[in-house]
Amino acid sequence: MSALLVSPLPLAGLMAVERAKRGDARGFLARLFCAETLHAAGWTKPIAAINHTYSALKGTLRGMHFQHPPHAEMKLVTCIRGEIRDVALDLRAGSPSFKRWHAETLSAENGRAMLIPEGFAHGFQALTDDVEILYCHSASYAPEAEGAVNAFDPAFGITWPLPVSVMSDRDKGHAMIDDSFRGIVL
Repeated sequence: MSALLVSPLPLAGLMAVERAKRGDARGFLARLFCAETLHAAGWTKPIAAINHTYSALKGTLRGMHFQHPPHAEMKLVTCIRGEIRDVALDLRAGSPSFKRWHAETLSAENGRAMLIPEGFAHGFQALTDDVEILYCHSASYAPEAEGAVNAFDPAFGITWPLPVSVMSDRDKGHAMIDDSFRGIVL
């Protein structure tokens, strides 16, 4: 069996990634990234950055973030402690799933990750206290390319399972889209 199993999710290009854990009396080993396996799923660039986030409180909400071209990025999101509801929102201009979202429960226990294509916004809500996430990015952070949409914008209708306990002022302040929003042209 492969160390990573990649399977499509309902939005084009969005993938679930399952890790096989191999364990013995010492503990376990689980592969987080395999260039060969993920290349077949669309990850064709080197890893440009790996970020680690910690959210102390259940209900913490982060998102919905993306980067504009030419710094658009793929993300591989893995929960290494606790549990999250991970949300990917398709903002690709001309996509058949434009403005649609998909959520997966990722946890240290279930070993699932989500591979998010360029042109998607990403966010998550902590379902437990003490959540840690690792993100592999296909592009470096570029402040001038930073983009975000409001996690509560009715144009998207994203449902969050818990009341929000903590959210940055910056994320709260992201604008709602209007009728002129045509998406991200990749």
